[in-house]
Amino acid sequence: MDRVAYVAMTGAKHLMHRQEVLANNLANAGTTGFRADFDASTAVPGRGAGLATRAYSVQGSPGSNFASGAITRTGNGLDAAIDGGGFFAVQGLDGNEAYTRSGSFARNGEGNLVTYGGMPVLGDGGPIAIPENAVIEIAKDGTVSAATPDMPGKPQTLGKLKLVNPDTKDIAKGLDGLFRMKGGEPAPADETVRVVGGSLEGSNVNVVDTLVGMISLAREFEMQMKLLADTDQNDKQAAAKLLAP
Repeated sequence: MDRVAYVAMTGAKHLMHRQEVLANNLANAGTTGFRADFDASTAVPGRGAGLATRAYSVQGSPGSNFASGAITRTGNGLDAAIDGGGFFAVQGLDGNEAYTRSGSFARNGEGNLVTYGGMPVLGDGGPIAIPENAVIEIAKDGTVSAATPDMPGKPQTLGKLKLVNPDTKDIAKGLDGLFRMKGGEPAPADETVRVVGGSLEGSNVNVVDTLVGMISLAREFEMQMKLLADTDQNDKQAAAKLLAP
């Protein structure tokens, strides 16, 4: 196969993957606390005898956009948004500590503070228990307090959210949308992280840029397909001439 076909084939493959990444970002443009993903590819020369003229397109290291999203006031005492850098610590479905920017919390049937997906929200002493029918307030430092109907004027401290702010180079997003430390160890709590109670942070996906990117990738994919078609046609014509009497 001609080297042009190799380049076009691998280029088209990674363009399809990048299109999937942008499509996923667009689908999560309305997801609370979502961090947009990005993917890059680069040309790498082939190795080995006879391969010096072939350059392959390989996938680069995937990453996420950690820019903050817009914070919207909801008035729900169980909602929280992080102002600036940082993450909420939760217990993932695998039982290990993970991190999210989504502060859409709720009280489960056992009375514990959980995420919208049902994962326990971690505090400085483990899961945080929420009294039934309590009015919840989350302070700037992550302290969770509750005022019950029988003691409306005396808020009770229930615990403090574990807030972390690791270097973004040390964390990676999993298939469940949660971030985890690359080394597997839990991140230390960071007292400087600030929380806005009764609010939620929106996705940081730029819808217009994402749509423009998808259109651009579609055109690039068409170009790669045209290269493959032209290469196939050239090979057929060359073979016909060689075999002609």
